[in-house]
Amino acid sequence: MTGTNYGKLCESVVSGLCDSGLRPTLLLHACCAPCSSAVLEYLDSFFDITVFFFNPNIAPFEEYQFRLRELERFLAEVYGDRIGLISPEWDHGSFLDRCGDLSHLPEGGERCTLCYGQRLEETAKAASLGGFDYFCTTLSVSPYKDSVRINELGREYGERYGVRFLPSDFKKKNGYARSVELSKRYGLYRQNYCGCPFSKRDAENKENRE
Repeated sequence: MTGTNYGKLCESVVSGLCDSGLRPTLLLHACCAPCSSAVLEYLDSFFDITVFFFNPNIAPFEEYQFRLRELERFLAEVYGDRIGLISPEWDHGSFLDRCGDLSHLPEGGERCTLCYGQRLEETAKAASLGGFDYFCTTLSVSPYKDSVRINELGREYGERYGVRFLPSDFKKKNGYARSVELSKRYGLYRQNYCGCPFSKRDAENKENRE
């Protein structure tokens, strides 16, 4: 549904929750602490949230561990034990099996769509198995991510696994700028590549050209 304002759709859902007095559960896929910061600040008023750190695209393993530790530190510092965290075992091979043949493509293409899909599908499955009312992702807070594809995939997997997907475009209304501001406040590590070895390669090539 190109042309859909996913930010407005999200506002409509949370407005309805406020009117009803309900506070449903939400499984929130998180790619890193900086992207989580502004998203959690917004959603915490409306949902009981558990964060789901499923990112088999991130490599090397040391980078994966560091991003996870930063997320753990941020959650503990800001939310204590009020927001839970689920972090499935790192399985970079599953990402390479799914996207490795498209290693030559630039960021933002078909490989990224497959990567979004892998993470959203796993989140939808976990939300369904865990009995969550909704699932969502922090990915749309980034200006470098395609919110249309993210929302289309989220809706598709929500329907497949029988759990409601919360539409979003968290970069809107200065969401991305707020994530930068909060990252500075809490001293969060902001990486210079999305996570996969191919995005790392492209980032390094760009730096070498400049």
